[in-house]
Amino acid sequence: MELLRNAVRPYAWGSRTAIADLLGRPVPAPHPEAELWMGAHPGDPSRLLRPDGSEVSLLSLLDTEPTRQLGSECTDRWGNRLPFLLKVLAADEPLSLQAHPSAEQAAAGFASEEASGLARNAPERNYPDPTAKPELICALTEFHALAGFRDAHRTVRFLHELDVPSLRSHAGLLAAQPDRDGLRALFTTWITLPEHYLREVLPEVLDACVRHLREGGEFAMECRTALELGEAYPNDAGVLASLLLNRVVLQPGEAIFLPAGNLHAYLRGTGLEILANSDNILRCGLTPKYVDVAELLRVLDFTCGDMRVLTGEARDANLTVYRTPAEEFELSRVDWSPERSGGVGLDSSGPQIVLCTKGRVRLSARSRVDGAANGSVREGGELELGRGESVWLAASDPPVVARPVDPSVEGSVQLFRAAMGTAG
Repeated sequence: MELLRNAVRPYAWGSRTAIADLLGRPVPAPHPEAELWMGAHPGDPSRLLRPDGSEVSLLSLLDTEPTRQLGSECTDRWGNRLPFLLKVLAADEPLSLQAHPSAEQAAAGFASEEASGLARNAPERNYPDPTAKPELICALTEFHALAGFRDAHRTVRFLHELDVPSLRSHAGLLAAQPDRDGLRALFTTWITLPEHYLREVLPEVLDACVRHLREGGEFAMECRTALELGEAYPNDAGVLASLLLNRVVLQPGEAIFLPAGNLHAYLRGTGLEILANSDNILRCGLTPKYVDVAELLRVLDFTCGDMRVLTGEARDANLTVYRTPAEEFELSRVDWSPERSGGVGLDSSGPQIVLCTKGRVRLSARSRVDGAANGSVREGGELELGRGESVWLAASDPPVVARPVDPSVEGSVQLFRAAMGTAG
């Protein structure tokens, strides 16, 4: 087991406080910090900190020692690639409205773009790699998101309450067919509206949202969402699209899983995101980046209904697992308190990344790795993690037990573990 040094991504929508505070750095940060990446993504791989003070890229280590680091189960399925990426995501402003392809769609799209000769780093590239990108976001603070299409009947009622004159005929598309096909027809109409029409209709929509809030209507949260997005992204079709989506508010420890085809946008808050190690994103609004509406419509899933909130499956008094259909990843959470301070085994046949988010945690290896001259297990087989620190556990490392250093400190002690998925 080895400590990691991880990259911070400074996107404009990020927070100046959340990641800096987690890492114990001065607050506020000099610029927005959006994501802390833990893994072997080629764009910003984590670095392993060796006892002699040297560092090695996790990405390069997987190339030279794939079986030792990843295990045969992982390499048989994913080759020399770590299939998941773990992120701390800190949003002070909304992210783009987007969806991700299925494995089959990604493979076909990648092959087509490769055959066309389009550079993999081209801004108009939809498929820089041939893999799916399912995601799970688990809230560390209150976390707001748009995710999945709202029940069509409820959306019909919402549009009726707003009663925007220039949208009455559009809303009639859904009222006549309140199902996934009606949603597809309405969404397609809205997302392809010309800019001059958006300039006329969006002010009417936002005025209707203000009226609805003043009248104490039942769709207050949805109206606030549209007003917030309308201010940040004027004349953007994504503001209209937001009227069709579930507004989800997660409390710490709650999560949502975003499968292929799910239209979503993270709005604000800090969460722990685990996702397949892929860059395939199809955007449709709330962004200055490339938008390919035709391709997005090809991959979108218009299934509608409430977005399921995951609270995790309790494995014992301390361990909670967020089960999903994703083969690439599984996220677990371990919590300790003065009443629940026992050790928790972090056993796995594959690679793991462990992040401490509260207090201090001691990781103890049950035995030393044979020939561990490279320092893969610290002297005595123990390593302490403080808040914001993370560790790489290779597949060949011995089983590890995690315990709180001092569970009596104010608040709980907590860590998260990323591992390969058990679904599939």
